[in-house]
Amino acid sequence: MEGEMEASEASAAPSRLGMRGTVLVGATLFSMFFGAGNLILPPLLGVQAASSTVPAMIGFFVTGVGLPVLGIVAVALAGTVRELADRVHPVFSRVFVAAVYLAIGPCLAIPRTSSTAFEMLVPLLPEGVSVEVVRLAFSIAFFAVAYALAMRPGRLTRLLGRITGPALIALIVAVVGSSIAALASAPALPDAAASAPYDSNAAVQGFLTGYQTMDLLASLTFGLVIATNIREMGITEPRGVMREVCRAGVIAGALMMAIYGGLAAVGFELSSQLAGATNGAEVITVSARTHFGLAGTLVVAAIFLLACLNVCIGLISCCGTYFSGELPRVSYRAWAVGFAAFSCFVSNFGLDAILAFSVPLLNALYPVSIVLVVMGMLHGACDRVPLVWPLTTCFAGVASVACALRDAFAPGTWIPLDALPLADMGLGWVVPALIGALLGACLSLGRVGRER
Repeated sequence: MEGEMEASEASAAPSRLGMRGTVLVGATLFSMFFGAGNLILPPLLGVQAASSTVPAMIGFFVTGVGLPVLGIVAVALAGTVRELADRVHPVFSRVFVAAVYLAIGPCLAIPRTSSTAFEMLVPLLPEGVSVEVVRLAFSIAFFAVAYALAMRPGRLTRLLGRITGPALIALIVAVVGSSIAALASAPALPDAAASAPYDSNAAVQGFLTGYQTMDLLASLTFGLVIATNIREMGITEPRGVMREVCRAGVIAGALMMAIYGGLAAVGFELSSQLAGATNGAEVITVSARTHFGLAGTLVVAAIFLLACLNVCIGLISCCGTYFSGELPRVSYRAWAVGFAAFSCFVSNFGLDAILAFSVPLLNALYPVSIVLVVMGMLHGACDRVPLVWPLTTCFAGVASVACALRDAFAPGTWIPLDALPLADMGLGWVVPALIGALLGACLSLGRVGRER
């Protein structure tokens, strides 16, 4: 009788969300991905790629949109990111997941929130004032507020999200719309030549620039959250959950592509004027000032400040929660204080320095994340040859870490990995990963043959 009731309840559960529910989940996923930091990359790409903006953006879409969506699906298929990485080895799983949280937390993303917000305020500073002194004071105040709100995020963070989210989208639409209108009415499109790194293999360089969104790393922590939300909305059958995860991913991906493309157009419009720009915050500020005057600059600064603060609060809370769970002897409050203090220190190096530091770190983490996501999507086949998991990850990881260390400490130095195909494009890890996959499959099949 009890079994019949359970079966009846299961059959009564809806098999899919309605359009409103699907859009809601997709918008939620988009808001989880799209922080203020995502705004600074496409405009700079548009300025630097100039006449090669279209192929550069195609590459950017792969790593900035496509792979994060696949990451959500791969984690949802596995259960959690730890369960996905455990297929390689439990020790690897703990180290890798911790590295992901550190990258999307105090090492890169959290300091970037303060630095991005401050870059928007720089044009408003009076002449003669010390930028370094103001940056230090700003970062201390910024992280003190962020820490205080991370202790009691509840109502205030929800209020900030409701205000800054729509306001930020409205600002993007206004700035992008103005740039597209200016391009449409111009007698000729800007014809500036692409500058480094987009002056050769623009699509590949766009692919590598997409690493800096850090959205693939973030997606490894989002998959469980989205799947859980879908189950709470009444979809309990695994296939139904996966279908809704995919539909939400399509919606979030479409929104991100539209905004990224528009922001790249903002940079493209200014490609001749801002040929020496070093970060996208400068590009957006100039665009807003050009089209809306001082009011545009003020609005950009205020909205970015609130948006960056909101993202910072969420990241401090997320990372503090994870590490206090992993190391419960250290309280959540202590982790939050440590992350805020460390991020405050790093943010004072400036946005340009943070972006430069992010390149080798992300070049080490992203290839491993990519192979995990690909194998996660093919987990049925990979699980039948289990040695594929550790060997593919190991080979890709060794190659990517070696190249990242070289780029960080001895740029330009030749290493044997540079002789591999695709190495000149920054993709030297691809061939080692394929070799690892082939070797893992052969060894696994050989083991099965011996056991028979």
